[in-house]
Amino acid sequence: MAHTTPASAAARADSGGAAPLDGIVVLEVGAFMAAPFATMHLADLGARVIKVENPSTGGDPVRATGPFVQGESSPFARLNRNKESVGLDLKHPDGLAAFRRLVQSADVLVENLRPGTMRRLGLGYDDLREINPRLVYASASGWGQDGPLAMLPGLDIMAQARGGLMSITGTADGDPVKIGVPICDLVCAMYVAMAVLAALRQRDRDGEGQHLDVSLLEAGVSFAIWEAGKYFATGEVGGPLGSAHQSTAPYQAVRTSDGHVTVGAVTPKTWEGFCRALGLDDLLEDERYGDASTRHAHRPTLIPAIEAVTSTLRTDEVVERLDAAGVPCAPIADYEQVFNDDHLGQRGYFWDADHPVMGPVRQLGSPMRFSRTPVRRGAAGPRLGSHTRVALQDVAGLSGDDVDALVEAGVVAEPDHPAPPPRRPAGSPQPPTD
Repeated sequence: MAHTTPASAAARADSGGAAPLDGIVVLEVGAFMAAPFATMHLADLGARVIKVENPSTGGDPVRATGPFVQGESSPFARLNRNKESVGLDLKHPDGLAAFRRLVQSADVLVENLRPGTMRRLGLGYDDLREINPRLVYASASGWGQDGPLAMLPGLDIMAQARGGLMSITGTADGDPVKIGVPICDLVCAMYVAMAVLAALRQRDRDGEGQHLDVSLLEAGVSFAIWEAGKYFATGEVGGPLGSAHQSTAPYQAVRTSDGHVTVGAVTPKTWEGFCRALGLDDLLEDERYGDASTRHAHRPTLIPAIEAVTSTLRTDEVVERLDAAGVPCAPIADYEQVFNDDHLGQRGYFWDADHPVMGPVRQLGSPMRFSRTPVRRGAAGPRLGSHTRVALQDVAGLSGDDVDALVEAGVVAEPDHPAPPPRRPAGSPQPPTD
């Protein structure tokens, strides 16, 4: 049998070899989170991602989001790594023509403008498939491309609210709480990336592209596995449970003398190990706690009984005991601890990307590890328009003189040739969704 090397930190280092999506060209017309996070993953996988930004408005609004290092946005440099930036005004006829030239050679387009905006620009899917029938065209939006909500603005917190996530987040008597990260934005982006890969695979079979419609709302609702299982079986509507699981116990954070520790003792083996490790042997004989479901039903007595012991111990003492017993547990880390975590460090998760102004920019690693075709570890998010010339010449097939003319007309921008002052013509397109 051939020996295979694990997809370790060493295997994932950027070796300059082929990445899984080498040769795929992706155009991004996006801002904020959903489209850029989707294309970030495609870029990590080796696709050439060309981020098209309006130079007259300063490009992606995340560029204006702090904190800043040497005047450059720190979040932007991470969210847009491995990409190229083309400063191109799509509201100018020459800008539209140049963009169409890019589309002719592209494999994928990802956009997250308000539904209808791309169509009004003459860049809807039906428009672009006429010039490139192989194009995979992905649209991310708040509520989807059709339906009664489609034309409303949709941000992550609205999707969390309307999608039910905020109804089960927080504590029973607390104020409404959203999930700490923009989860609907992020998972919508991941669904976009997954859908793009599936559409490219289908294109391998029949040679045709297609339109992909992914919404923040439906991405958020897709998480409701336990809630759907309960409601469609019993009609019961779930509510906020703090850190507790929806149906099994103990699976939550419990108090210690210096904080909290998360535990998950829901199988017969781990429940017994949990009780033995903490000296709670009497709970094993209590019929109220015979299985995970009955324990969940009796959480009002179970958790105080557990915390009577854990609250007398330090977090590290509880973790040490439960680790030794093979019981799933973990302390609650803040992000300073996460970003300096020894386990992540030894696995080579964090890495530094070069930036011409900021210098090395520490990056969050890709969770995807390949044994043969490592993900790309290239440059940090680009300066606005820094790849305008090379992309328009290499991909769109324009000459150097053509690009010079566009620069002089204020249609495109490069770092050495900044955009003209912002223009706000009547009837300009709506802002992006997220």
